[in-house]
Amino acid sequence: MQKLFILVCCLLGSGVAMAQDNAIAGNGNVRVVKDSRLDVLIKKQIYINTLAIRNQSGFRVQVISTNKRGDANEAKAKVMQLFGDYRTYLDYQAPYFKVRVGDFKTREEAAELRDKLSDLFAGGVFVVPAIINVSLDKELSNEEPY
Repeated sequence: MQKLFILVCCLLGSGVAMAQDNAIAGNGNVRVVKDSRLDVLIKKQIYINTLAIRNQSGFRVQVISTNKRGDANEAKAKVMQLFGDYRTYLDYQAPYFKVRVGDFKTREEAAELRDKLSDLFAGGVFVVPAIINVSLDKELSNEEPY
């Protein structure tokens, strides 16, 4: 009985080895069979990773802080018209409406925009810390190659 079992194992083992040799000696194509749920998990992980990249500590330039919504909307429109390259945010922290501009990683980057905006707004323009939104494309372009 034991000899029969060993004989069967040897025959099956050589058949598997022969199948692998045929696949290697063939046209070089490899067929991958995977569970479709792996794709869902990969997409979910990519989404989680991009969220971590997009929300970071940084700085914005505050151009106005007022308790009048109309004044805040006018200031936002003015900034959007003159500096369309930067994202403009209207935040409400009771009882004030605050217009903030840009998503900067460093205070120095924000200070450059502050200097440009200081002539336009008499009430004072300040660099303030904030949670910024960094686009994935911008983040990837700033990475150093390995």
